Amino acid sequence: MHSNPAFDDAGRREHLYAGDVMVYGATPATLALVQFTRELVEEAFGALDPQTAQDEMPVEEFAALLADLKPRFIHHPRCKEILPQILAERGCDPERTYFDVPRLRTSTSDGYLTTGIAYAFHPHRDTWYSAPMSQTNWWMPVYPVTADNVMAFHPKYMTQGVRNSSRNYDYAEWNRVSRFNAASQIGKDTREQPKPEEPVELDPQVRLVPEVGGMMVFSGNQLHSSVPNTSGRTRYSIDFRVVDLDDVEAGRGSRNVDSECSGTTLRDFRRCSDLAPMPEELAERYDGRNVVDVPVGA
Repeated sequence: MHSNPAFDDAGRREHLYAGDVMVYGATPATLALVQFTRELVEEAFGALDPQTAQDEMPVEEFAALLADLKPRFIHHPRCKEILPQILAERGCDPERTYFDVPRLRTSTSDGYLTTGIAYAFHPHRDTWYSAPMSQTNWWMPVYPVTADNVMAFHPKYMTQGVRNSSRNYDYAEWNRVSRFNAASQIGKDTREQPKPEEPVELDPQVRLVPEVGGMMVFSGNQLHSSVPNTSGRTRYSIDFRVVDLDDVEAGRGSRNVDSECSGTTLRDFRRCSDLAPMPEELAERYDGRNVVDVPVGA
């Protein structure tokens, strides 16, 4: 674990691919994103405090509100302006760095809503969901968080495979069938998602608590999960994914110990400098089924 490390971007990626996790303090650009996000969230909830609104709203009404709010945030042009600024503050080359749209995540307290639009993630790797092994994840809280409502990392599995159902996941099929019906998944989530097929040791685990506007950065191949929220408040956070063009071209990244999904998320990424898409010829290289580098459990 590194706090405000001085690595350049290439050094940071090397450490992240090996399983290190980094925490950075707030910056002008991250605080600008926090402010913008709070404005959208608080406008949506009106007179209610977004962190405690779950105590005053029927769960169906809460889910419907999020179903409107989250896409507005994801596709708002202001996000595409701020994210390149955040990455520039961290030394990323705007001509070689690509990001996908940021997601607004919610984790409600005490099991109020844990499916669909507010899905509580089981232990998983983003690479089970067709992310490239060179993907890094950037995560920040919108309101203050505690150890009772963040995420948990399970670092022993960075080099140890877990038998899982990622072989059944294809990103293009997920986009066609499952992505757009999240709001209807209340009570029980019936969408097919990659999950462990053997017990996962959740302890020891690592929980980090960044300040508002602070950023956690970790590999998309890092096994992580949602912490059961017992804080009494809904947690709001932002995350987005980043890849470096040189690493995509060279096939650099974390070692694949258990991912067998097919397809790729690379077509979702846009270049920081001008929002140009990932070159199609590169995305095509990643369209096939992932091949595990080592036997699962090795």
